[in-house]
Amino acid sequence: MTVSMDVCRAFATWSALCEPGDEAAGILVQSLGPVEALRVVSEWEPGSRVPNGFDSRGERRPWMLSFERWKLRLMDLDLDYHLRTLDNVRGILVVPGDPRWPEVLNDLGNARPHALWVRGDPHALVRCVQGRSVSLVGARAATRYGADVAGELAYELNQQGVWVVSGGAYGIDAAAHRGAMSSVGLSVAIMAGGVDSFYPATNTGLLEQLTNKGAVIAEVPCGWRPAKQRFLLRNRLIAALTQATVVVEAGARSGAVSTVNHARGLGRHVAAVPGPVTSSASVGCHQLLREGAVCVTSAAEIIELVSPIGVAGAPIPSGAQSLFSNRSPECSRVLDAMPKNGWTTPEKIARIAGVTVAEARSNLGILELEGLIESKSGKYTWKHLGM
Repeated sequence: MTVSMDVCRAFATWSALCEPGDEAAGILVQSLGPVEALRVVSEWEPGSRVPNGFDSRGERRPWMLSFERWKLRLMDLDLDYHLRTLDNVRGILVVPGDPRWPEVLNDLGNARPHALWVRGDPHALVRCVQGRSVSLVGARAATRYGADVAGELAYELNQQGVWVVSGGAYGIDAAAHRGAMSSVGLSVAIMAGGVDSFYPATNTGLLEQLTNKGAVIAEVPCGWRPAKQRFLLRNRLIAALTQATVVVEAGARSGAVSTVNHARGLGRHVAAVPGPVTSSASVGCHQLLREGAVCVTSAAEIIELVSPIGVAGAPIPSGAQSLFSNRSPECSRVLDAMPKNGWTTPEKIARIAGVTVAEARSNLGILELEGLIESKSGKYTWKHLGM
């Protein structure tokens, strides 16, 4: 679909007239279209009635307040300044209807952003949502443990072609982006302020590096500064763009919980990485696990979470047994004998496990039915590894 210049400018204007997540603006724009909605606001005079259909059910006063807010900003808006600033940093504007618009953001309904101000690869967003994607979030005041885990997870996820989305902040966010950048570079950072001036400033180098392979985006125009509510509201974009939100490390009152709440509301997967039980920095993760979040300890387990049904993910580590299985001793020994990598034969398994070749073949068949391993040409490997 081709977006006309008038529609593109109207969407950009709406991104400047309202705060992120303004559902009243979303209702008006999606009901009338961005151009007509903008005309209605521009012609509206303070104190007059709002358009028919938007003042029913006793909601006249809230709608009037919204019109007053939008009108006030419209009077001082210099859209060309914001667009020039975006052009100066080699950014582009992506709006609904553009082929580069990530359709998953439409899941936000009336809270959908009106435009995305993008630095980097404008096609990265579509590739991100069309493939597998995970948001890695957590504490700004991350411990060494949390930062190391986030970086390692991001690196390994990227190695498997999984996009990593985060917020570009200190701590876990930065560690996740660095891990991705040291790998394939499939990463997207979502800002709470304009993309012309990265925040925090100390992460500028990292975020500029990210624009070479991935993208840095914001739903607010260039020139806008971050604010507390904008940080919280940008978390809905982090949740919406990805198939799963993984909290790597979080204290009892971490802002990462905001992203989790948005993910749950959108029907996305929620997972958490456990930490030391003595660490206050992992209290939030442990609480999420108590509330039903999936426990993940490796990239393979995260990939399993975002893979289609029927595609196996993480294998049980060699030497470990499922806590929920009722396998025979011979089957357990066959499982333990599986090598960590590569393909093997029933004869090799039989020698290592101390069973007959017939017993090895029989129990390998059971493990294959369980979805743990796969076979090809008489050889076996963990199912997630492939050839």
